[in-house]
Amino acid sequence: MLLHDLLIGPFIEFPFMRRALVGGLAVSLGAAPIGLFLMLRRMSLIGDAMAHAILPGAALGFLIGGLSLGAMTLGGLVAGFSVALLAGAISRATLVKEDMALAAFYLLSLATGVLILSGAKANVDVLSLLFGSILALDDSTLLLIVSVSSLTMVALALGYRGLVLECLDPGFAAGVSRHGALFHLGFLALVVLNLVAGFHALGTLLVVGIMMLPAGTARLWSDDITAMLGIAVLAAMFANLVGLLVSYHLGLASGPAIILVAGLTYIASLIAAPLGLLRRWLPRRHLEA
Repeated sequence: MLLHDLLIGPFIEFPFMRRALVGGLAVSLGAAPIGLFLMLRRMSLIGDAMAHAILPGAALGFLIGGLSLGAMTLGGLVAGFSVALLAGAISRATLVKEDMALAAFYLLSLATGVLILSGAKANVDVLSLLFGSILALDDSTLLLIVSVSSLTMVALALGYRGLVLECLDPGFAAGVSRHGALFHLGFLALVVLNLVAGFHALGTLLVVGIMMLPAGTARLWSDDITAMLGIAVLAAMFANLVGLLVSYHLGLASGPAIILVAGLTYIASLIAAPLGLLRRWLPRRHLEA
């Protein structure tokens, strides 16, 4: 009975906990696979840059329409796509690499977003914008998150082979296909969509955590991409479930609790996973003729 009260009771008793769980699981389905492909493409920090890039658009939407789902989502999408397209265009037209272009634009976006938010008067709402309000998800926000996750899974299923090939051998992929740039822009679009959908639950500063930490965890448990995708999704779902329970029972903020659980899972995997530090410490068997 005690175990039931600890693990299941909060979700049975409180509708807002059920909504938060559904929203968190939906974010996990879309964001975790995107994070894995970002990691495999050595673009992990780009996810963080894009998460900060959506801040000024979301902040403008917040100032214009308050906590309006449409205004904040549209603002975040416009800001995120603008930064991604500008960074890509500059990297192709100049000697500046894409990561440097993204870093420059993300810093400009972050500074602009902070300046916009500094003029806001509702500090509680500003905190929810930065750190999320997963316990306050309504039907329309849940529908947005589930729709983006569904679109992401369909897009990844259709472009799976191309994405895997580009991750493992980008040179060969560019040689056999003329659609490399299209794949790249489409993938960046999925990154932006998942960040914008996820920030409604976890905020602009934390949403990248549920994208990248489960991906890092999955990499420590397997070398197979298909297996890593499954592990990343499960790790993200585990972080959402346990994080919500920890925040409920200990009275902590839900968004940071979820990311903290994801981070602790990564650290535990870093030590104990088959491809983690434990592998280095254990003696290896020598091959015999």
